[in-house]
Amino acid sequence: MFTGIITDIGTITRVEERGDLRVTVQTGYDTSGIAIGASVANSGVCLTVVSKTDTSLTFDVSAETLRCTASGMWQEGARLNLERALKVGDELGGHIVTGHVDAVGRITDITPEGDSKRFTFQMPASIAPYVAPKGSICLNGASLTVNSVSDDDLGHWFTVNIIPHTADWTTFGTARPGDEVNIEIDVLARYLFRMKQLG
Repeated sequence: MFTGIITDIGTITRVEERGDLRVTVQTGYDTSGIAIGASVANSGVCLTVVSKTDTSLTFDVSAETLRCTASGMWQEGARLNLERALKVGDELGGHIVTGHVDAVGRITDITPEGDSKRFTFQMPASIAPYVAPKGSICLNGASLTVNSVSDDDLGHWFTVNIIPHTADWTTFGTARPGDEVNIEIDVLARYLFRMKQLG
């Protein structure tokens, strides 16, 4: 379980083709306090630490994870938003995040608004019913607030504001239109939608 508050940006330094993809991520974390078998969110994907050094963590990425996540994110040199698993008693600064990607979206526009930037994302129709204005959404592991939602014959979109702090502490600071993002919908929205279906 996570909160969507990013605490480090890691960089993939090695990718090995095995039965699964083995990925080594350089990190600023004190890895002495991270156990083998611990869960760490990598741009919104919950992965298990399989080995470590003083400056890196290594994870196995399954074929299913590769299929369900943003293209290009598991390449050497890619930067990832990192978050360690929530501990009992930790401050819940974002919202409850599971580390399971529901869909892949795409940045379609980035527009300056004061010191912040408004990002517009296109999302698949499959998750559109779960995204609502002022609701929470997890994008590449970051807990964000939806500003607006729109639907038309061409597709489904939503916007979020990225403040300077968020840009500095996440990979959104270097994001560009056309980039894919991992989307996790709010777990509460998931259950409310299901309850409504059952009447």
